[in-house]
Amino acid sequence: MPGKLGRTSKERNALLRNQASQLLWYGKIETTAPKAKELQSYVEKLITKAVNTYDDNIEFEVVKKDKNGKEIKATNIKDGAKKLAARRAIMAKTYDLQEIKGFDEKKSAFKARTADVQHPLMDKLFNEIAPKYAARKEETKQGGGYTRIYLLGARRGDGAETAIIELV
Repeated sequence: MPGKLGRTSKERNALLRNQASQLLWYGKIETTAPKAKELQSYVEKLITKAVNTYDDNIEFEVVKKDKNGKEIKATNIKDGAKKLAARRAIMAKTYDLQEIKGFDEKKSAFKARTADVQHPLMDKLFNEIAPKYAARKEETKQGGGYTRIYLLGARRGDGAETAIIELV
């Protein structure tokens, strides 16, 4: 039975969604040890779902007309049925984070970089994290174990046991 963390189910689900989103986006967060232990199983299930379906793509050709009326063939790629279902299920369990402009990045470069990205967290999960762990799964012949918890000790203010949870 999962821990309740001293919260109602709505508060607990919101907490796990928020921390899962932050962990997938940044790769590492610091929290209390009980929250980290609850978050570990929550995030590993999301990553497993992404690893199992990240390569389910459908390629198809589209004929478009340019300004001169000339027909041009282009290849489009869209999600397959399993990947689409997995993406929607993961989106229901995480918050949609927005891309942040870099400190030295110009506004035009930021807009060009993020123009065709609707859900940056899902793109990061399916294009960076899932292929990395799929390759790791092929090497080690085992799935899971995507996160690691380091216990840090008692927090100064209230004595709560703190931990760092990170993606391996």
